[in-house]
Amino acid sequence: MKQTVIQNATIINEGKSFIGSVLIENEFIKTIYTGNVPEAILKNALVIDGTGKWLLPGVIDDQVHFREPGLTYKADIYTESRTAVAGGTTSYLEMPNTKPPATTVGEINKKFDRAAETSLANYSFYLGATNDNLEELKKADKKRICGIKVFMGSSTGNMLVDKQETLKKIFSEIDMLIATHCESETIIQQNIAYYKSLYGENLSIRFHPLIRSEEACYQSSAHAVELARKYGSRLHILHLSTAKELTLLESGPLSEKHITAEVCVHHLWFDDRDYETYGNLIKWNPAIKTETDKTALIEAVNNNKIDIVATDHAPHLLSEKQGNIFQAASGGPLVQHSLLLMLELSKQGKINKETVIEKMCHAPARLFHIEKRGFIREGYYADLVVVNPQESFTVTPENILYKCKWSPFEGQTFSSRISKTFVNGNMVYDEGKFSENTTGKELVFNYPE
Repeated sequence: MKQTVIQNATIINEGKSFIGSVLIENEFIKTIYTGNVPEAILKNALVIDGTGKWLLPGVIDDQVHFREPGLTYKADIYTESRTAVAGGTTSYLEMPNTKPPATTVGEINKKFDRAAETSLANYSFYLGATNDNLEELKKADKKRICGIKVFMGSSTGNMLVDKQETLKKIFSEIDMLIATHCESETIIQQNIAYYKSLYGENLSIRFHPLIRSEEACYQSSAHAVELARKYGSRLHILHLSTAKELTLLESGPLSEKHITAEVCVHHLWFDDRDYETYGNLIKWNPAIKTETDKTALIEAVNNNKIDIVATDHAPHLLSEKQGNIFQAASGGPLVQHSLLLMLELSKQGKINKETVIEKMCHAPARLFHIEKRGFIREGYYADLVVVNPQESFTVTPENILYKCKWSPFEGQTFSSRISKTFVNGNMVYDEGKFSENTTGKELVFNYPE
């Protein structure tokens, strides 16, 4: 029997912060102590002093692109899961736009097999929708596969679902969570033609939020909401980027919602004034938009219109981020710094730290009905993160762990640091060092019938 005690840490969990200790036994949280830990336990366990540290549940990132198979020159399941645990993310849900795309059960099973071999974090995968794979979507195992991904706007990977009859059938016939990328391709193409007619073919990054505009996002999200309401579908709208889209959502407890939404960390941190400084490094789809949008998104996290904070981690080589907006790839690496970023917003007074944990840890577990994860609870898997809130961390080329070797946060100093990360009771990350003797596990989903 392997026992570890994290002693006298500030435990941040389920809306509360308190001094306590956690006993890990093998893979699970055995006991949570608010008083002294029995001496007999301390005598036989590995004891980690948590004094002055924060102890959090591991982050569950519901939207990442780890690029395997087919694009492993810039990322793969091993490198990005390793980087994720260094950033406090212990579980992830990965997207289907790889090469080949994960649009069949056979292809998604290959991903599961690969993750079982190489992933340091826990994992599941979305099955991707196309214009003609409805019957394949119906084969999805709801215990293993986290959801169906529908690109209602084109992005990296050419998986656009634009046939209205197909969308109608997906929303009316699929009885599991449907996660959408919402941008209107029609409006995007109209905007491209308009700005090219005025300014020529070589448009700079400042046009990106004008082409992938507020209206392009709103009209597509509104269409998804309309379909979900009409057919009673379980809809999860990914990476909201505008204040206007928030009018489609309701505040309230997650358990009462059939339509939910996610925001990504870059839309809470950057706004369109930052294009001048960062250029194509902060080119994402949907685009980063105005300061007003950013402020509204932060408020929506606080008032529960937005349910989950994630990353849309989508690495490219720096060489792929060059050129005009039609040449530069959209997306960037984020999982190593997402928790630090959100804790920084907390220290700035924009989101309290208990809300950060709710949106990054608890809510993904609740929304996807993930078995025994996302909380510090007795009997749950010991997916835990120790954070030093008093030691700063500056992002430098030497400590960037992504396979693509760059970050939009290079040079940024965060006022907290990830100290240790446990996955299934194993201390996989410890003060900059990794233990790679174990791999993560498949996530298990217990959707109500």
